[in-house]
Amino acid sequence: MAALCLLLAALVGCGGGPAVDAARAEVQSLLDRRAEAVLDRDAAAYARTGTRDGFDNLRAVPLADWSYRLTALDRTGDRATASADLSYRVDGHDRSPVVTARTLSLGRDRDGRWSVESDRPAEKSGQQLWDQGRAQAVRGERSLVLGVGHSEETLRDYADLADRAVPAVSDAWGPEWARRVVVLVPETLEGMAGLLGSPASSYRGIAAVTTGATGGGPRAPADRVIVNPDAFGLLGDSGRQVVLTHETAHVATRAHTSAATPLWLSEGYADWAGYRGAGRDPAEAAPELAQAVGRGELPGALPEDEEFGFTGDADGLARAYEGSWLACRMIAERWGEEGLGAFYRAVGAHPDREGAVEDAMGRVLGVTPEEFTLQWRDYVRGVLAE
Repeated sequence: MAALCLLLAALVGCGGGPAVDAARAEVQSLLDRRAEAVLDRDAAAYARTGTRDGFDNLRAVPLADWSYRLTALDRTGDRATASADLSYRVDGHDRSPVVTARTLSLGRDRDGRWSVESDRPAEKSGQQLWDQGRAQAVRGERSLVLGVGHSEETLRDYADLADRAVPAVSDAWGPEWARRVVVLVPETLEGMAGLLGSPASSYRGIAAVTTGATGGGPRAPADRVIVNPDAFGLLGDSGRQVVLTHETAHVATRAHTSAATPLWLSEGYADWAGYRGAGRDPAEAAPELAQAVGRGELPGALPEDEEFGFTGDADGLARAYEGSWLACRMIAERWGEEGLGAFYRAVGAHPDREGAVEDAMGRVLGVTPEEFTLQWRDYVRGVLAE
């Protein structure tokens, strides 16, 4: 009976194996041709693989690679749904591919040829910028800005900010990073949320965020700085520069940021780099914490990770950032900027969260966490009461 089934399978697809394999091979070939058309900027070849939707949106994006890997195929007659990993690299910025999951709807014509009818982000995957409209690209000296729904002049302004942020961060952190930054500027807050795969309410009032894998090493793809144009547009020139420098600091430190790094250190360091050289005094840069200290509400401990959640407590979130910035500012003043960088790297190199800060404080700063916290509380009180 088993031999008969094997014979029938070879002839007519008993069990679906050969038939499914053939369909998978045909669909993978289709996706390969579609990817080649994207890289060749060949609109006619792209159209021969199915819908042209999305092709024009990609024209301005400088791509070094673009490919699909079929991961699943659900077929019913002449209709199919394909799951695939899209891998792409932005030329001059990504050392390794960005990989994102896609869902493609397919149809088969009378001649048995498959074609793509739609290509969209998979469930729980964020959009790509070109899913939101025609992307525009502006290259800076040290940056690439990709935007949707903005003028070239506006995108050039972002590139100028990023170009100033890169050397400022290198001066603080050191030169051992890519020293380039990719900035994505969607049209609205909702567009930002779509790129992040999260509700818009999570980022209302947040001017920008940085995405990327922590501890990825030198071969990791470039991080993306994603701007909320609604909140960013409310900032003055100085505030915009601080924000872009803060986010660029996350890009620079990413390879040395790990699960062992607490948010007070990663966010505090980025704020320290952002405010470094900005000429703002502590009370001006930390207004919420200054008001709390003025009321006699001195924080008792460094902020926990949970305090950085976008939960709607804007004042509490601001105090978490401000207290973290002052912790890193204190380290830079008392142990030197090189000491701050060494401390950051030492924490990130620890194999576990538990003991990471304690070990790095002992080895690099020569203090216990309890001693550091007491010094930080006195420092906060002192600089905010001036």
